[in-house]
Amino acid sequence: VQLQASGGGLVQPGGSLRLSCTTSGSTLDDYAIGWFRQTPGNEREGISCISSPGDGTFYADSVKGRFTISRNSAKNTVYLQMNSLKPEDTAVYYCAADGESIGSCGLGHYYYDEHSWGKETQVTVSS
Repeated sequence: VQLQASGGGLVQPGGSLRLSCTTSGSTLDDYAIGWFRQTPGNEREGISCISSPGDGTFYADSVKGRFTISRNSAKNTVYLQMNSLKPEDTAVYYCAADGESIGSCGLGHYYYDEHSWGKETQVTVSS
């Protein structure tokens, strides 16, 4: 399964964005989905994931209380609602799929199918 992230843009500090993770030809309900971000010169950072089955969620400390991950099965989409955005949230954001973990998810990139990393979306938080 190859995923694509969308919904990024330019937003002022304190603002909100909702990112979407979609695919074609597969059902995202069958996978744990992780959201990651990366800035130039830095490693990819796992920030949130949602498990399958059960939709358990997990967040990095850097985004806990501000970001919310969720699924919409009817739209075959996983969302990342980002509130109270800060300049340090500026990054390229990706989503990825883990078809191996059952009922759990992790923030390490090694959990995720390398072939699932697809199109990214840029988030810029600036005044």
